[in-house]
Amino acid sequence: MVESIVQSILNLFSGLLNIPFGKELLVFCISLMPILELRGGLIAAALLDLNPVTSYIISMIGNLIPVPFILWFINSILAWMRKSKHFFKVANWLDQKVEKHKSQIEKYGFWGLVLFVGVPLPGTGAWTGCLIASVLDMDRKKAFLATLLGVLMASVIMMLLSFGLLKTVVG
Repeated sequence: MVESIVQSILNLFSGLLNIPFGKELLVFCISLMPILELRGGLIAAALLDLNPVTSYIISMIGNLIPVPFILWFINSILAWMRKSKHFFKVANWLDQKVEKHKSQIEKYGFWGLVLFVGVPLPGTGAWTGCLIASVLDMDRKKAFLATLLGVLMASVIMMLLSFGLLKTVVG
């Protein structure tokens, strides 16, 4: 699923591929996006035949930039969205997402958040992990550290998959 979304984004923004550092910019932007995050960025980098080390650094930075903003501001944003007739449905959807996964993080705390962010499965990742940590009022510094460790864990897994297995399959 993630690979097909990444391929669609690459096709949509193929004009960027012709400018200097366009491939890198595209990988960075994909890594910033919720849902795709680092997973999508590394898949895109492999498909674009970028250097693995450069791709790793770009994807890590892109995935981690939103983390402090989510941890510090998402509760205020959600409160505002719940009052808005235009964003109420989005806030409700986010609340349901939190409810679906929060027991995993509540039960295991710090390490639950590390694993939630670190295992690259659909619906997991830094964005959702930080959202849940914020709603659960976890200590922000601990949540940031847990998210950082989780992103590091996911990055190793995705590097192996994207530049190992994916390269073998795609050629």
